[in-house]
Amino acid sequence: MHSAILPGILRINDEMVALRHQLHAHPELGFEEFNTRRLVMEKLQEWGYQLTEGIGGTGVVATLHCGRGRTIGLRADMDALPIQEETGLPWASRIDGKMHACGHDGHTAILLAAACELAHSRRFAGTLHLIFQPAEEGHGGSGAKRMLDEGLFQRFPCDAIFALHNMPGIPLGKLGFRAGAFMASTDTITILIHGTGGHGAMPQRAVDPVVVAASLVLALQTIVSRNVPPLETAVLTVGAILAGDAANVIPASAELRLTVRALNPAVRELLHQRIHQLAEQHAAGFGARAEVRFQHGYPVLVNDDVITQQAMLLASEWLGEHNVIRDLEPLTGSEDFAYWLEQVPGCYFIVGNGDGEGGCMVHNPGYDFNDQALPLAASFWVRLVEHWLGPATAATAD
Repeated sequence: MHSAILPGILRINDEMVALRHQLHAHPELGFEEFNTRRLVMEKLQEWGYQLTEGIGGTGVVATLHCGRGRTIGLRADMDALPIQEETGLPWASRIDGKMHACGHDGHTAILLAAACELAHSRRFAGTLHLIFQPAEEGHGGSGAKRMLDEGLFQRFPCDAIFALHNMPGIPLGKLGFRAGAFMASTDTITILIHGTGGHGAMPQRAVDPVVVAASLVLALQTIVSRNVPPLETAVLTVGAILAGDAANVIPASAELRLTVRALNPAVRELLHQRIHQLAEQHAAGFGARAEVRFQHGYPVLVNDDVITQQAMLLASEWLGEHNVIRDLEPLTGSEDFAYWLEQVPGCYFIVGNGDGEGGCMVHNPGYDFNDQALPLAASFWVRLVEHWLGPATAATAD
């Protein structure tokens, strides 16, 4: 075990690993985390937290007051993914078609381990909010957005908020940080091409939407290469082309489905504008018509500069500079924690899941959270709370 792991975390580590395995074996999708919520609340109630359930549907907020001072919020996501697990592990999912393929079972166990230690030690002055969030994966909507819309920070104000995520490919024992824009916005765009159907043997009597769609796929790539500034990040991926079902029939319509990502809100808006313009004008050039539908997803996740620098400094002093990755490369994945960072300053950081055994990427049927990452990450949560809120003293005690 790493020497930085706190003794209190080490004492309960086996229990928290067993809890993680229990959560992994019984995954629940977004807004369906009823059993997960029950397990979380049972532990938190045992440790003396004030509990509020129901915000965001299946969300839970656990509050611990320890004297007067600032307020900090820590988040763990709880939901699983609609993926069939193929790990063959003893604790593999027992629910067909559902799997903790992103490590949210680990994130929940990490925060519970920290909650236990913080409740017993109480070496801080202020208020601690532990937020167990549903539906980060976006199935049925964003859990973070729903909690925000239901008054999360009006009911539980925070001076700073933090969240973590495991990352396969980064060695165990390392934490990664980046101030500013860290994760991309994500939007889903559907382009419907309306042509004129006809017989495949007489294409001159039709307006072929398949040809329009195929040409548009290539034209769309010029938006990133020719409209987005070269030093900016943008992703435009056509993930699906849907049209027709017979070899000798020209269909009346075709559909393109796109995922679009950016690390700059201005670039995000540029992508929207150019996709709309190009689709309409490109289709018109063939005598067809394009209908563009936008489904706005998560915004750009932007870490607060000062708070992120403070968290990095704490991690460096605690783990050693060699175990902290500064200025981690931005990620083109997305996170609904971004909604909260638009309201409250904070930091979202990465915990190494291993570059060997824990190297299988998330959202993969062969992925599993690396249990060896649990005690170190939980210890950092404890250290972060104690550092941010400061030590308990007679002057701050209630």
